[in-house]
Amino acid sequence: MNKILTKVALRYRAVFLDISRENINMESEATMPVMAFVARLKENGFCVSEELLHALNTVSADTLAEITECVNDVMGINLNWASLVKGWNIPTEESYADHFVTLIANIFGGEKAGFNGTTLKCGHFIPDGTFPLERYNGCPFCGTPFKTADFVYKGQGSKLKELRLFTDADMKDVFASLLSSVTPLDATQKDSLEMLLTQYELPAEANITMKETAMLVIKTLVNKDRSKEAIYLLKTPTDILRYLWYEKTGYIQIIEPKTLVAHAKKMYYHMFGPLDKGADAAKNMKDKLMLKYDRKSCLRVAQWINALPLSAKQAAENMNPKRGMWVRMIRALRLGEYSRKNGMEHLAEILDVFYKQDYSTWQGRVDKARSENNADKTLALLKERPGLFARCLFATMLRFGSDKVLAAFDEIADKLPTRLLLSLGNAAENYFDTKEKRLARPITGVTHLILSNKLLALYDECTRYQMAKDVIGIYRDSMIRRFAAQKTESKTAYIDPTLYNIPVSVGERATTIQDTSCALMGTRFPVEGDAIRLFLQWGKGLHAQHLDMDLSCRIALPDNNIAECAYYKLTCVGAKHSGDIRSIPEMVGTAEYIELSLPELDAANAKYVTFTCNAYSCGSLSPNLVVGWMDSANPMKISEKTGVAYDPSCVQHMVRISEGNLSKGLVFGILDVAKREIIWLEMPFTSQTTRGADTTSIEALLHKLEAKLSVGELLDMKVKGQNMELVHTADEADEAYTYEWALNPADVTKLLNA
Repeated sequence: MNKILTKVALRYRAVFLDISRENINMESEATMPVMAFVARLKENGFCVSEELLHALNTVSADTLAEITECVNDVMGINLNWASLVKGWNIPTEESYADHFVTLIANIFGGEKAGFNGTTLKCGHFIPDGTFPLERYNGCPFCGTPFKTADFVYKGQGSKLKELRLFTDADMKDVFASLLSSVTPLDATQKDSLEMLLTQYELPAEANITMKETAMLVIKTLVNKDRSKEAIYLLKTPTDILRYLWYEKTGYIQIIEPKTLVAHAKKMYYHMFGPLDKGADAAKNMKDKLMLKYDRKSCLRVAQWINALPLSAKQAAENMNPKRGMWVRMIRALRLGEYSRKNGMEHLAEILDVFYKQDYSTWQGRVDKARSENNADKTLALLKERPGLFARCLFATMLRFGSDKVLAAFDEIADKLPTRLLLSLGNAAENYFDTKEKRLARPITGVTHLILSNKLLALYDECTRYQMAKDVIGIYRDSMIRRFAAQKTESKTAYIDPTLYNIPVSVGERATTIQDTSCALMGTRFPVEGDAIRLFLQWGKGLHAQHLDMDLSCRIALPDNNIAECAYYKLTCVGAKHSGDIRSIPEMVGTAEYIELSLPELDAANAKYVTFTCNAYSCGSLSPNLVVGWMDSANPMKISEKTGVAYDPSCVQHMVRISEGNLSKGLVFGILDVAKREIIWLEMPFTSQTTRGADTTSIEALLHKLEAKLSVGELLDMKVKGQNMELVHTADEADEAYTYEWALNPADVTKLLNA
């Protein structure tokens, strides 16, 4: 059993078996080990397809046991899920007064000062009449747990998730689809590709179009001493700089040093002055970013630059936007020295032009034409680079008028990548509406509100509406032409109605890893029961230490009132918290929960509930932290002895924080109380508490997701372009697009290969 391939397959709701489909006997009876394996899967909330059931008969009992162990590891079965409070569904009624009295008692010496009470393992003295200690698994004052649990509940879930069979051929198809993706890979896909690159050789026919994907491939080739094979993936100096910075920082995007230093300072800021480590963190980050390369690395980069197909002026122009970083890189890589060697003439020419600045930039020419109000020259230059034209299309329309600009843009629309064309359509309505809030999400993960373009004030509402409508018309017509150009023998198609509520994942790449599914951001999960249980588990694989992560929720009530359930308020209308844990036990981690009661929320006329998690400790969210929610039509138990409330079979969605996470807080879902559905989204923010999650930004993100092209609408374009007929059931369709199909983003993004 290959553990890596098993983990990747589980993300696609599948089980990997190293067998051939031709060897499966579809009439075989399930053996006893297979029945036992299926029962273990059911305890974790999974069932198997008929094909997988028969395929399991072809593998050994040892393989089944290893797969079970892998599933248990992914679902966190062997971790500590005990909470701070035992039976926390019954509130302890602890108050600020309890904390204040305990603080005073500890300041004055506890028992030595004549107070009556109990001294706990952590050294804190708890006075009589404050916290009910019999209700706690640890210290209620400092949040240190004393007990761990070695069990979780199983099999309470009312809905099972079907697993299908993945063979080696299926896994290679996934590998190829990730390599050829025309949209940036999210954290889950990136992690899957990195694992698959260790298992499979790079296909000779691989068509890698995304720069970020190419970086992962180049790293694999460099590690295997095959760096010369990476030359065909490095077409510009920016590609080389992107790889060097990815190698240095672990981030595929080029984040400038000053941004990383400022972000580190912000991440280690603490609201309590003596605990603020921001200045030290900034200094450490600056030291970490110091460049130092060995001779082998210097020669490799020199050869890459020397082999670039661009002229010296083109290369220097490409280097200009990151000139400061390139000056440091050239010095650290000793490129001046290597440029004097035989065979490095092109490198020498590039450096000579770069340092003499004997070149003009395309952006400079565009800016000059724009400042001179020369529309014809500006549009002629923009048509030379369709991608950059698309990125400034809206602002150019406002400056020079929509008719002339859109006529020029329509000439090059079909040359654009599909993802960029779709992004324009998604953004058009919000951009031209002065009342809508716009969001920017830089690569550091912090979300910002953007003011509307001041030129919008020159146009009335009808004109702005028509501008947005014209942009949408151009991209829809272009998409239909692209689909029409694709050959297909299908005559009928089925589109699940729920797909019209799932936005196409373009421009909203998730930075968390989904180990048990790969839902698109904006996916809506229906609620089956009367209770939603949020969970947070962190500290896996770490030694015992102070590490304070917090699970919180904010409830929107009538008249703009807000109720909060967090470490500082363990109970509020419709919500109960399991207690604030601030230290983790050895290696197995710890957990917090919040239970939401939908009947109580309905009675309070709550509109929606925002789910958040935060790092109260200095730094960003802890790597491998797992957060999500459980739902079941059946009642979900809470242990009266340990407070354990986790059941993998009830997990509806969960995500894991990746190693490259840059955020301190995360909004990971919103419950629409009236519709009884949870919207999976991801909005990072920088704050120690849930109050840093700006309500306006959250609503803007929801509006942005709602305004996006849905998967169903994209499929409508495909059906129209390929002259297919829509049918009412999946069984009668040549192409069936179901909700389960949409849970695999790789399959959805294949539509963007048009």
